[in-house]
Amino acid sequence: MRDQQDIPSSEAPPTILVVDDELSITKLCKALLEGSGFTVIEADGSSQALKICTQHHGPIDLLLTDLVLPPPAFQLSSTSNQFPHVNGHELAVRATMIRSGLRIILMSGNPDKELNSHGIRRGTLPFLAKPFERDRLITLVHNVLAQPATTLAVERRPCAANDTDWFG
Repeated sequence: MRDQQDIPSSEAPPTILVVDDELSITKLCKALLEGSGFTVIEADGSSQALKICTQHHGPIDLLLTDLVLPPPAFQLSSTSNQFPHVNGHELAVRATMIRSGLRIILMSGNPDKELNSHGIRRGTLPFLAKPFERDRLITLVHNVLAQPATTLAVERRPCAANDTDWFG
């Protein structure tokens, strides 16, 4: 396990964007990650996270996001909205299109149900089940940062030509 002193002082620490709709989870992740020498940026939802990915001038090395990110209010998904409220997997897909080389970790309190409901097969993306221990989080982050980034795609379910995507 690596602690703060394990990241060489000559290089900037990796930056992690943490996204969760539960403030307590975001704060916990921030405290644990910063305590291990990482730089952390917080977002309380996908819309804010997409804005950060677009507007942040420094590096973002990893996106740690909850899989279930309910929007604060009802919203129609549209191609004209640059920062929509989307689930964590679609956020990861959109963020990797904005930031090449971005690595992803999804997290959820109910992994089997949530992965299945989003059409994600276990083992295709790094995943952290909640609740988690500090060592599990830090080890997973180090392991993911050591791997090359992967390209993500959202599997769309078949729909009629006049169907509309609704989130909320």
